[in-house]
Amino acid sequence: MARLASGVWVAAYLRRLAAEGIPAFVARRGDDTAGAVMVKLATLDGRATAFQRSFDLTTGGRAWVVLAEGPEAEVDAMLARQAGYDPDLWLIEIEDRRGRHLLGEPGLEA
Repeated sequence: MARLASGVWVAAYLRRLAAEGIPAFVARRGDDTAGAVMVKLATLDGRATAFQRSFDLTTGGRAWVVLAEGPEAEVDAMLARQAGYDPDLWLIEIEDRRGRHLLGEPGLEA
């Protein structure tokens, strides 16, 4: 299966979140074609979780995994380090008290 360009996937993801009433925005714009995408979920209680796409060795596909979780300032620092290593990185930020991110939903998992 062909992989979607990062910019196309990000635009579709933001529309999907908006349709569910979940506030999200692009905090860092990466390479439109092949930039890696990370998602930060802030639950507005001082905590956050960062997700990244990774290869699932059991299925050979891609899956979203937790990269970091904890106090929001620590998650932000880790994401800043990642951006320093990868100038093509996209960062999507979600602010949702209920912790919704839709990453496991059909069409968004890959």
